[in-house]
Amino acid sequence: MKFFIDTANLDQIKEAEALGVLDGVTTNPSLMAKEGITGQENIINHYVAICEAVEGDVSAEVIATDFEGMVKEGEALAALHPQIVVKIPMIEDGVKALKYFANQGIKTNCTLVFSAGQALLAAKAGATYVSPFIGRLDDISTDGLNLIEEIREIYDNYDFNTQILAASVRHTMHVIDCAKIGADVMTGPLSSIKGLLKHPLTDIGLAKFLEDYKKGN
Repeated sequence: MKFFIDTANLDQIKEAEALGVLDGVTTNPSLMAKEGITGQENIINHYVAICEAVEGDVSAEVIATDFEGMVKEGEALAALHPQIVVKIPMIEDGVKALKYFANQGIKTNCTLVFSAGQALLAAKAGATYVSPFIGRLDDISTDGLNLIEEIREIYDNYDFNTQILAASVRHTMHVIDCAKIGADVMTGPLSSIKGLLKHPLTDIGLAKFLEDYKKGN
């Protein structure tokens, strides 16, 4: 499973990259604003900075909600850097844009997916990634992981090449559960990745090893 980090914070991106397990980055206007990055030029420059900080795909989201606008924005984003993946919302014109970009050889990430039917449409249109938001489904007492399972079954039935990118991952157990189900990618905060490091028996064992070493020296 690929590990993406969902942030616009360069320090966190670099920390995840330094671990040696980072495969890419996802971000959006809300995450940009959280880091105080506003204005089109600043946002564009920040996307480039992110691409230079990592080796993998970097999802950059369009703001337009009409076909022509998404195409115009998406082509401009894709031209910024070879690692850019154009992030497209799951709406009718978004599906049209996914097909257009697929025909142009431009990678896409279909975002704000909350049903298996939406994921099926995205795959049919040629999306590179589809992003079901499991955390947001959990927030409304719906099983987000069940959606991943449904999409995995459908994609396997028909050998779709679209990768399932589990988005809105909130914590470490989301990561483990998505890996067990067979999500191709997970994207979440740095804490969800670093949480995989933690186990009390590791800490206890290491402390014991060091204690025994000191006794013998």
